Amino acid sequence: MAETLHAPSQSSHEQSAKLERKSCSYDNLSKRFEFESHSRRFTQQYSQIYAARLMEARPVLERTARKKWGADILITKLTDVKSGVRCCVLGTLFKVMPLKPSILKEISEEHGLNPLPPHGRFTSEDDSLILEDESQRIVLTGVISTSTSVTGTVIAVVGLELGSGKFEVEKYTYCEVPSQEISTLDLSLQQGEDRYVLMVSGLGIGSSKRDPLPLDLLVDTVTGQLGGLADHQLSSKIVRVIIAGNVLSEETKAHKKDEGTKFLTRKVDAISVDAVKELDELLTRLASSIPVDVMPGPSDPSNYTLPQQPFNKCMFPEAGRYLTMTSVTNPYNAKIGGVRFLGTSGQAVNDIYQFSDRDDRMDILEHTLVCNHLAPTAPDTLGCFPYVSKDPFVIRECPDVFFSGNQPRFQSRVVSGDKGQQSLLVLVPDFSQTASFVLVNLRTLECQLQLLRIRSDLMGRDEKFEGGEEGWDKTEPMDEG
Repeated sequence: MAETLHAPSQSSHEQSAKLERKSCSYDNLSKRFEFESHSRRFTQQYSQIYAARLMEARPVLERTARKKWGADILITKLTDVKSGVRCCVLGTLFKVMPLKPSILKEISEEHGLNPLPPHGRFTSEDDSLILEDESQRIVLTGVISTSTSVTGTVIAVVGLELGSGKFEVEKYTYCEVPSQEISTLDLSLQQGEDRYVLMVSGLGIGSSKRDPLPLDLLVDTVTGQLGGLADHQLSSKIVRVIIAGNVLSEETKAHKKDEGTKFLTRKVDAISVDAVKELDELLTRLASSIPVDVMPGPSDPSNYTLPQQPFNKCMFPEAGRYLTMTSVTNPYNAKIGGVRFLGTSGQAVNDIYQFSDRDDRMDILEHTLVCNHLAPTAPDTLGCFPYVSKDPFVIRECPDVFFSGNQPRFQSRVVSGDKGQQSLLVLVPDFSQTASFVLVNLRTLECQLQLLRIRSDLMGRDEKFEGGEEGWDKTEPMDEG
């Protein structure tokens, strides 16, 4: 049943206007990221997930290698490599990093040894690369870039083994952009009607430094209580809200061992208790007007390892009553109006940024798509469940929209494959830092940033939007990278 938007306006015509919320079909495709109760065991070795990753990527890599370097290229395993003979080898990268955090280094502090200085990024000139397949491993040298590579990436390299036992790389390739099925859009989209999905991340509820006004403006914007008739009409075309993690602030987490888990505490003065109540109220306001998908993030009360499971229903006693409120996994995969969305709350992009010299986060997001993997650094530097016979993070089909939440700034880019694949890549900015969200047009796959700004000269008096009635609809052009 379509929701009705009610909003005060200046003219008598607008006062009587009631706009129905538009709707689109919805199919949650995140089943592969959900745990089955009987299979949630952590006794397995992590080597098995690497083996499953390489096994699934091998056919794709072989096709890519033969397409780039010729059908007669010699593809062999490391055990069959002969010294001085040029060949192609497929395997998984392992990056040796002296500055990488280690539990052994943390233990050394307890024994009075000098700890390493803290680092924001962990690359150095002493880093080296190792290629590993099902049989053995070998050190890589040559043209491959050590600084931009990360552990867990599946790659094909061409070169020859030197007498020193190292493999001299002459050229290399990753998997290509995955294949993409033709999307069957909803009839309304085919007929030229616009429908939008709103993506936001990093609400940061519970932070002592958070200004509550932008969050109120966000809710009022979605529910059609701000601006003029044109703004209300745009609001009515928003068919779903995706909240991409970090709904709670980092301050709500327990950092000291003797504090225990604050999310389970019975003390009413715990920061997390009030924050969860506030979150429940916010989601209630949203879900009463529009379908909402809520993903967990690194600062939220969910499991630490990927894939993060949906929030427990008991957290939302009020919002949970609405069928329009859905707790989903991180990563998240769904079809909205026939458009396929795939994304995470940002851990994968942030982790690759820390363990490589790649400075452009959009390039990092595109790299994960080309590598056919949502989180290549898991489980090495990014925690994940020790799967045995599968790797659910492998991207088997190119999404129409591929996103990463909780990023410092908004960016978007359209990536194309050689078979006509097209994917809109979006970095969703941290709302607590930028007071902004993203609108994606399901019909055109165009993306725009919406800013919620308050004029400083009006603060302390009547709050207004920057730009008066049309202020919430303030956009920035698409950043091409």
